[in-house]
Amino acid sequence: MDEDSDQEHLIEDDYYTFLNIPRNATQDEINNAYRRQSKLYHPDKHVDPVLKKEAEVLFNRTKAAYKVLSNPHQRAIYDSVGVHGLQTEGWQIVERTKTPQEIREEYEYLAKEAEERKLMRLTNPTTSITMDINAADLFNRYEKDYEDSRDILSCIEVSGMSFTQSIEAPLTLQDIVTMYGQLSTKNGIGSGSINLAAKRLLSSKGWIEVDVGAGSGPTISLKAFRLLPYKLMCHGAAILEFTPVEIKANLLGTLTMQLDTHTMGELTYNAGSDSSMSTAIVRNTPRTRASFSIHLGVLRSFISLNYTYKMQEKEMKLRGSVKAGTFGLIVEYGAEKRISRHSRISATVSAGVPTGVTLKIKLLRSFQTYAFPIHLSDEVLPATVFYATVVPLVTWVAVKKVVIDPMVRKREERKKEKEKEVNKSRMMEKQKEAESAIQLMKATVSRIRATEESKKGLIISKALYGRFVYPQQDQYNSDQQSIRRDEVIDVTIPLQCLVKDSKLILYDASKSELPGFYDPCVGDEKQLLIQYLFRSQTHECIVKDNAPLRIPLPSHRVNTT
Repeated sequence: MDEDSDQEHLIEDDYYTFLNIPRNATQDEINNAYRRQSKLYHPDKHVDPVLKKEAEVLFNRTKAAYKVLSNPHQRAIYDSVGVHGLQTEGWQIVERTKTPQEIREEYEYLAKEAEERKLMRLTNPTTSITMDINAADLFNRYEKDYEDSRDILSCIEVSGMSFTQSIEAPLTLQDIVTMYGQLSTKNGIGSGSINLAAKRLLSSKGWIEVDVGAGSGPTISLKAFRLLPYKLMCHGAAILEFTPVEIKANLLGTLTMQLDTHTMGELTYNAGSDSSMSTAIVRNTPRTRASFSIHLGVLRSFISLNYTYKMQEKEMKLRGSVKAGTFGLIVEYGAEKRISRHSRISATVSAGVPTGVTLKIKLLRSFQTYAFPIHLSDEVLPATVFYATVVPLVTWVAVKKVVIDPMVRKREERKKEKEKEVNKSRMMEKQKEAESAIQLMKATVSRIRATEESKKGLIISKALYGRFVYPQQDQYNSDQQSIRRDEVIDVTIPLQCLVKDSKLILYDASKSELPGFYDPCVGDEKQLLIQYLFRSQTHECIVKDNAPLRIPLPSHRVNTT
């Protein structure tokens, strides 16, 4: 297990960045990059024995990168799993006569099969706990004479609870058995059920499932799913429920169609004691998710509109919805925030007539869900809505500041220390290799610089790479200011060596893999600062580690007046 953990943190060579070419580079671009670096690092180009030996190391690395990227089969494997995939004996099963696309497809198949084998060893337990809390008396006290004698806790009661648990047991790659059960109590009345479902994957386009259960009476259901032509999906279910009074039968059918890349249309029909029909349109993009549905039923009918805005950079979602029908009107708004790799928390305010105001708090942790619906009032009162909105925000800010942020910082520090420990010897080798590369570049850089100066082209006057600490970043962490410091390296020569025809182009990958570069602060965010002259004008820019760069640009010009 420790070896697997170390493998996760181990930094691998990036052949594309080492040759300074894009990941979709053509064969001609690969050849040109190889020829350019071969002239720079070929041992025969250097007379000094020390430089010759250092050049041999870099030349061998150049040849290794070219050998992989110029071979379509090896490049396909490298693109899929990296250097580790090329060294794995299991890849010997891949026939070299196969096309690169077939290799990628086979890798995806093997990865999927490995994941399925992993699932077979797990039971995938899923747990959901819901606690209904009634706090209406906080805002709606009938007897003023008793207000002074009652405390806050006496106004809050747990009106109901429910517990759901499921265990999944894959028997084969096609057969899955799931056992799940549910217990609930509401106002002193309890109920429960237990079910056993067996699913059979018929093909990649469909499955069938038989579900039997017992609760207030035996139930049996048959479910099926099938992919159809013309981007259609069909899901159906037949359910029989035996109660002491009657036998209930329901037929449920759903037809889903993909209207375009981001939009799905859905039509559902339910035939039974509560017959209904509904239609919905869902549009899901990387930034937003919107849905509109109409439901027509014997017991109730309604229309609903839902909208979600995804703030990916902050790992947060803002939600809002409106539902109106024969039961009344409900308006909901809320937010969901990711607090760790496997945990999310959400808070939603629901205000409606005649339901009143409810605050719903939910914590999702891996396969576990904890929900706390808090009923605040039977009527829509301004004070209730205000407190339902403000209190969660204030609580979240306080908890984040006191508990979550310190915990995240400690976790990030542990991760950085792990990466530094695992890559310690490798980084020392990379640093020595970068210093050797700079020595080998000096003669070439002098020629490039002289050429650029003669035509007033691109001259790199100063370039720094690493972690920059700005005063404004630490204005709230004065206790750490003495500890934090710049960790940067001078990369003026390596960047000048990459200048061609008064242009410098870097691609969207970590700059630490460029010749003459290394990572001075493993695990930290890095930036690249460049000061350069172009047409005798001073320019300056700073870019993030993985951001692409193309200079010169007029927007980088510094106003020297």
